[in-house]
Amino acid sequence: MKNNGISVIMPTYRHGAFISGAITSLLNQAFQDWELIIIIDGSTDATREVVEHYLHDHRIRYLYSTDNEGLGAAINKGLEQASYTYISYLPSDDLYFKDHLQSLWNLALANPDDAFFCSGAKHNYKDDHTGSSGQKSFGAFIDIGYQLVQVMHKKTAHRWLERNELVTDSLHDMFWNKLLDGATPKFTMEITTEWVSHPGQRHKIISERWGGGINLYKQFYQVNQKIRFKSAFGGLIDETTEYLDLEELPVVSRDLPLKILLVGELSYNAERVLAFEEKGHQLYGLWMDEPSFYNAVGPLPFGNITDIPKDNWQQAVKELKPDIIYALLNFRAIPFIHQVMRADLGIPLVWHFKEGPFFCRQNGLWNKMIDLFQYADGIIFLNPEIKRWYEQFFHFEVPFSMIVDGDLPHISRFKGKPGRLISEQDGEMHTVVPGRPMGLLPADIQELAKRKIHLHLYGDFYHSVYKSWIDEANALAPGYLHLHPACVPQDWVEELSKYDAGWLHVFDSENNGELMKANWLDFNFAARMSTLGAAGLPMIQRDNTGHICASQAFTSKNGFGIFYQSYDDLAAQLGNKAEMNRMRQEIWHKREVLSFNHYVDDVLYFFRKVIESKKHVFKS
Repeated sequence: MKNNGISVIMPTYRHGAFISGAITSLLNQAFQDWELIIIIDGSTDATREVVEHYLHDHRIRYLYSTDNEGLGAAINKGLEQASYTYISYLPSDDLYFKDHLQSLWNLALANPDDAFFCSGAKHNYKDDHTGSSGQKSFGAFIDIGYQLVQVMHKKTAHRWLERNELVTDSLHDMFWNKLLDGATPKFTMEITTEWVSHPGQRHKIISERWGGGINLYKQFYQVNQKIRFKSAFGGLIDETTEYLDLEELPVVSRDLPLKILLVGELSYNAERVLAFEEKGHQLYGLWMDEPSFYNAVGPLPFGNITDIPKDNWQQAVKELKPDIIYALLNFRAIPFIHQVMRADLGIPLVWHFKEGPFFCRQNGLWNKMIDLFQYADGIIFLNPEIKRWYEQFFHFEVPFSMIVDGDLPHISRFKGKPGRLISEQDGEMHTVVPGRPMGLLPADIQELAKRKIHLHLYGDFYHSVYKSWIDEANALAPGYLHLHPACVPQDWVEELSKYDAGWLHVFDSENNGELMKANWLDFNFAARMSTLGAAGLPMIQRDNTGHICASQAFTSKNGFGIFYQSYDDLAAQLGNKAEMNRMRQEIWHKREVLSFNHYVDDVLYFFRKVIESKKHVFKS
């Protein structure tokens, strides 16, 4: 090992347009006793060709992997090759300023017994009509800690966490915590790097806060394996255990199998499509790009779905010859679904649309949405209310349609035995929100507390998003707001059945029964409806009698709802133990209407009807 220099580790993936700047910033360093080890981690762009332009400098070399193995594995390869005592990092989309390595080197010489050194960094560069500048950080970044481009440390036997252990955007969990255990970081207090801000940064790909998540991560990095995934602001997703009970589902059907091509995204409760496989049908996937955390796309960690590559997808679909295209589900998928429909592949297309027309209107997708309604061969609407609303905007007839919520889970999520009510143990009422406390204010929590009604809030991501809300609610109603990590689907029944009731979205309708005045809250079925139903919980909503309100109509029809006009009214209903027990028993016996399996035969019948209709069109 050499003692008089710095080994610079540069992991890179799909940064062919950035990497020249990063390498040039290293070449321009005042401190020149360095080596650069580039790890090209399965890049599908021109990164390798760009790097080879710089190999005339003997200090630069690279390692190449045909498949992306993840940040941790890439850095660990670099560490194994490092020659010098000190390690620095230069991600291929970041930049060093001229004195960066020299300032860290000087700091290390002045503190020979220390091992962790950090520079300041410019970040969040923004160029708009108000100006052109970035922010500055002289140490760890708020919420997300030290970034690679800032840090130099002594070479160590410690290694970075790899993808087969956990995917996370927390570099502290991946490595820094090992180095900082018992150590004191030293700071140059100089801005000598830029942590370059752009949409493709790894932490933005991973974090739900930035619009990323497991779906985007797996698509962007072409990950085909099951992973454990936890962003700094989200809950743990463990694909290795979450779908174990779905691995050996029996096939129970005598119908001729269909080739069903799923196009777009599956949103919440994506495992519901296994109900098609249980009926003997073969599923294929052709997925939208850049999914958000709520847009489930392939490769999926369950079932036997064969993904169609996006390169030359039209030819691949023609060769596959699916019986039907099942296009779904939310507004972000519309541009790609519209593209598939306009490709005129001669394959019947059923469009299942949930959320939502108002998003389409504000995001410039209204025209494509109307096109899909007009030219798809069959439409699946969310509920009767939204169907009637859409028809106000149609100058055409929809020949085939049916009603099914697109977010319904697989029936396997309804397994388990109900737990003991917390209210039976402490004599107070306990309610639950699995997700956002939509429509509830901190002052509402105070009013609930006055009536001995607790609120239990599940979901790590929403705990971070609603931090100030939570702080205010705790101040107003100490002891009545309880935070829990996200409840995984296989635990819905056992965990959530402990509560007296669960909250749907809370809102006051203002449409007075006039369809044109209704808004999305009036039409939406919150995805949590099935979550609460699986656990047999009555569903709390504002009483919007006299207005068009789809969730109230559905839960009232099925006996699932608690509709309140005031908090005294709500407390009285929750306190009626006999009626609450009766309602929970009724929901328990009828809850399968909130599973996709309850409707799968109807959906398949609808598919076959659309397929036959398309055949007649071709014959005519």
